[in-house]
Amino acid sequence: MKPDKIIIGWREWLDLPDLGITKIKAKIDTGARSSALHAFHLHPFLDGDRNWLRFQVHPYQKDSHHTVTTTAEILEWRQVKNSGGQSQLRPVIRTSVLLGDRQWAIELTLTNRDVMGFRMLLGREALKKGFLVHPNKSFLLS
Repeated sequence: MKPDKIIIGWREWLDLPDLGITKIKAKIDTGARSSALHAFHLHPFLDGDRNWLRFQVHPYQKDSHHTVTTTAEILEWRQVKNSGGQSQLRPVIRTSVLLGDRQWAIELTLTNRDVMGFRMLLGREALKKGFLVHPNKSFLLS
């Protein structure tokens, strides 16, 4: 028997513990296939034979002073259509996400989202772990 799905709002606070990011406001977007995180100063490097990326994140909206510097292994570089329909080549990482009391691994593309309304977008691939989105509610798990 499958567990019941958790109802979440169209925006939620979540954590990315592997990256050292807590309480980032994310748009829950079932129209987007992949998830995306605002990142800048991307610096690829090798660790043995594995490709890694050092990057910075401004986790809070309208705050360019608080910066988190972190690293993650690059899974691949992927062509992704941005919100304007243009194709972009983005690095993809795997990291854990904590939403409410559920934690699971997701793939996350890194891109500059400075001009977007949210620093993070949680797409439908990440939501396959048992969530339903209420389009008129926000922060149901906060």
